[in-house]
Amino acid sequence: MDDIAARMQHDLEEIGRTHMPFGKFGPQFCPPNGVPIYDLPAEYLGWFANKAGFPKGRLGVLLQMVHQMKADGSDMAFDVFRRRRGGRTPLREERQRHYEVGDGAGK
Repeated sequence: MDDIAARMQHDLEEIGRTHMPFGKFGPQFCPPNGVPIYDLPAEYLGWFANKAGFPKGRLGVLLQMVHQMKADGSDMAFDVFRRRRGGRTPLREERQRHYEVGDGAGK
């Protein structure tokens, strides 16, 4: 039983260190390292699961784990990593909001 728990802990730690190395959430669009894989949108992971197939190798295995955890609703396990980083990774630039100041007449 300890072996399984140790492997799960190792996998979780590796998920916490891994960033998306390519594509829409890779370093080219989300410098300097890309988005941490635990913050990838569930829809993006679902695209790999249902259309493209997960990448080969360890990255694909980790992405499958993250996808499954998000599908199961157990992605709160990633909150530890998010707290360390100061919150969720922003996936798009914050829009500038423009407010018009009215004359107070309710227009």
